[in-house]
Amino acid sequence: MNRNLAFLLAPFLFIACQPGQTSEEQTTEINGAGLAYANPPADGFNEAGSDEKAIAIADSVMQAMGGRKAWDTTHYVAWNFFGSRSLLWDKQSGDVRIEVPRDSAIYLINVNSDKGKVAMGGKEITNADSVAKFVEQGKSIWINDSYWLFMPFKLKDSGVTLTYAGEDTIQGGDRAEVLELRFENVGVTPQNKYRVYVDPTDYMVEQWAYYPTVEMDTPRFITPWAEYEKYGSIMLGGDRGERDITDIEVMESVPEGTFSDLENFQLIKSS
Repeated sequence: MNRNLAFLLAPFLFIACQPGQTSEEQTTEINGAGLAYANPPADGFNEAGSDEKAIAIADSVMQAMGGRKAWDTTHYVAWNFFGSRSLLWDKQSGDVRIEVPRDSAIYLINVNSDKGKVAMGGKEITNADSVAKFVEQGKSIWINDSYWLFMPFKLKDSGVTLTYAGEDTIQGGDRAEVLELRFENVGVTPQNKYRVYVDPTDYMVEQWAYYPTVEMDTPRFITPWAEYEKYGSIMLGGDRGERDITDIEVMESVPEGTFSDLENFQLIKSS
């Protein structure tokens, strides 16, 4: 995988990752088995322009990943992104801690308020303009890195139009149902599109493809989604082909000072 892939994805998530953006609840049937659950779309999801079949598959993906309630109630999640940085996200409050050893950088930000503090080279940044710049940079890191891990939960986000692109095979030859995501009025590059390949038997995402513009028929890259495990009450997988997301952990508590102390916790673990 190209080293520059780290920031190619998820530019639209400034809005889509915010909590509490749901419309009226819906009930969806899964696999005709009579199992009903609620998976309301985020405000701004283009339901009218999306396919009914694509929405049903997205709801089945959510259920396969643990279910909407499990996703909504997950509290703390930690992970290491491609060996380059570690993140810890308080999904309930929006607080995020990011540690980048290569730059001796620590970002303590809130992705809902766009406020926080940052240390570089072991020293806290105090200039207001510099703090604002680095807080924005930290949020961009979180937007990118969280989408690489949590995308299957985000198929009905704000600004998304979700359509069914038919059947295809993934790398390796297995059959998949393909969803296409397009975007409007969100982020800085709404011209991107993505194709998400879903296993038709267990509804787990197996692969995705990235297209810089909606007109493109050939993706810039394709990566697998594999090695799922249950973390807390949700399913997550870190295999992305040539690089992996590692040190995944779902927690109910974290050490005091996690989101306030500018010192190197080094891969924070629950106490």
